[in-house]
Amino acid sequence: MTASPFSPDVDLVTLGQRLRHLRKSKNLTLEQLGEAVGRAPSQLSLIENGKREPKLSVLQAIAGALGVPLQDLLRPEAPSRRAGLEIELAHFQQSPAYAGLGLPAVKGGRRLPADALESLVGLHRELNRLLTEQSATPEVARRANAQLRADMRERDNYFAEIEQAAAEVLRSVRNTTGPLSQRGILDIAAQLGFTLHYVNDLPGSTRSVTDLANRRIYLPQIASGKGHDPRAVVLQTLGHFVLGHPEPAGYGDFLRQRVEANYFAAALLMPEHFAVGFLREAKADRALAIDDFRDAFGVSYETAAHRFTNLATHHFGIPVHFTRVHESGIVYKAYENDGVRFPADVTGAIEGQPICRRWASRTIFQADDPYSSFYQFTDTSAGTYWCTVHIESTRSGEFSVTVGTPYEHARWFRGGDTTRRTVSRCPDPACCRRPPAALVDRWAGNAWPSARVHSHLLAALPPGTFPGVDAQDVYEFLDRRA
Repeated sequence: MTASPFSPDVDLVTLGQRLRHLRKSKNLTLEQLGEAVGRAPSQLSLIENGKREPKLSVLQAIAGALGVPLQDLLRPEAPSRRAGLEIELAHFQQSPAYAGLGLPAVKGGRRLPADALESLVGLHRELNRLLTEQSATPEVARRANAQLRADMRERDNYFAEIEQAAAEVLRSVRNTTGPLSQRGILDIAAQLGFTLHYVNDLPGSTRSVTDLANRRIYLPQIASGKGHDPRAVVLQTLGHFVLGHPEPAGYGDFLRQRVEANYFAAALLMPEHFAVGFLREAKADRALAIDDFRDAFGVSYETAAHRFTNLATHHFGIPVHFTRVHESGIVYKAYENDGVRFPADVTGAIEGQPICRRWASRTIFQADDPYSSFYQFTDTSAGTYWCTVHIESTRSGEFSVTVGTPYEHARWFRGGDTTRRTVSRCPDPACCRRPPAALVDRWAGNAWPSARVHSHLLAALPPGTFPGVDAQDVYEFLDRRA
């Protein structure tokens, strides 16, 4: 919005509309007003159309010629409802979003019918609303994550309808021997009418691209190196269609669909019937272990840990918690239904919060052999918890993946007899947030760290139906492959 120097609040489009309204109320033409103030009619036309910033002396002359106080020209409100709509239309068409469409501007003058003006402004309002909703702020994302985690806790992270959908798909391809094979994945894709194509030019913002017109799913030839199981990527993509997902209506919807698709993929890679049977035998031997669960089904440790949280409470009555924590101590993922108290911000979000230094997900990084099996009891204000932790290395650093349960359930797990024990008093600052007194005495006032700014925490999420995906890259890719 352009403002005149004599008042930072004056909008040129509104000023022009008020000038035109007052001129016509005096039955003056542009030529007549121009003659009265010694200005060319074309100059006055530019002012009336909001395209020229007039000098204060010119405005004073115009106000004098119209016989009105200068303040009447400078009022912020539109002179009429019609003028207000024309001003709103002009502002919408001046926005970068509209300019980026390459469409011509529509003049809101008297030749534009009132109903057409109403429709245009209504369309712009709705488009602006959709763009605002889709460009979710970090707070919107955190609230969506918190709400989703609450929904998962409510059902103990067990989705019966997705388990049923996965079981029906497995039956349809006659998978009766345990873990799903690569042949089985191809059969599932074929049964849903898709063919799989492995390419080396997939858009960088995607893990897969589906051509719905030609029923093709394009996948990377080489795994991304970020811990994504290539089988899981295929099954997650197919999951959207099996579960009947429409295009996401917002970030919360997008997040829910992603969780459901991930759940579906895990339910195929680790079928409920076989996974529960395996865990039941391990529990009977008091030897539940995420490592064994992982190895039995040939999946990543994190996938096995997630899948364990799906089944442990529903089938065995074992409440659990799960975390994925960066070596810096920041929580990236978390879930709990066992009463453990994660650090959270005012929105209830856990992601991005620093976890207690005494918790197993942090202490493992100081262990003598952090890559071996690691178990720990932690006394907290909410009770004592037992945890098993595993470290995964990625391009973004090392992450600890933790599965924990209250003290009384540790007896069902391998490592439940560990003697490693810590005490956490968080959120009391004296626990691990406040430096020891000796360090404070030595360095307080003598340290000036240059903080690493996590810019992604300050930016809005990328706009679009699928946040972060470059639509032009996707369409150009499909054009090359059509």
